[in-house]
Amino acid sequence: MADDHLPIVETPKNAGHTLRWRSEEDTDAFARALAAAPALRDAFIALHGDLGAGKTTFVRHLLRALGIQGRIKSPTYAVVEPHEAPDGLAIFHFDFYRFNDPREWDDAGFRDIFAGPGLKLAEWPENAAGRTPIADLAIKIEAMTDDTRSVTLLANTRRGSTLLTHIAA
Repeated sequence: MADDHLPIVETPKNAGHTLRWRSEEDTDAFARALAAAPALRDAFIALHGDLGAGKTTFVRHLLRALGIQGRIKSPTYAVVEPHEAPDGLAIFHFDFYRFNDPREWDDAGFRDIFAGPGLKLAEWPENAAGRTPIADLAIKIEAMTDDTRSVTLLANTRRGSTLLTHIAA
């Protein structure tokens, strides 16, 4: 068993947490806290939510907090946008919204990306279900009627639990 994955019957400490983002400043503050977590370096974060919920906005804040400069494009059509942080951290931002052919996974080399080092962020991961590994941290963003966001965080691995602990500190 991999060191960063929990046994099937073990429930991680800090398994889940719900919070409210009242403004984009809250999104930015959360992204900065997450960016400061050492466990983020090789994490896989799955981002769930309806269109317009704020998944890409969150990723942009996180990438800025990690030192990415310039235009940060949504990978909606490209499926993946690679980035490199100033400290050399490889970051891969996936958007599986239009992903529907499993052969695409192998042809595009996604298996190698997920098996290698670096931070992986995936929007619409359910469209690549069965191909991606278990996300260390799943973030579900829901737009509320008052323009706030309800954000549910779920740790699926020890690394994810470590990330939640760091964010809560």
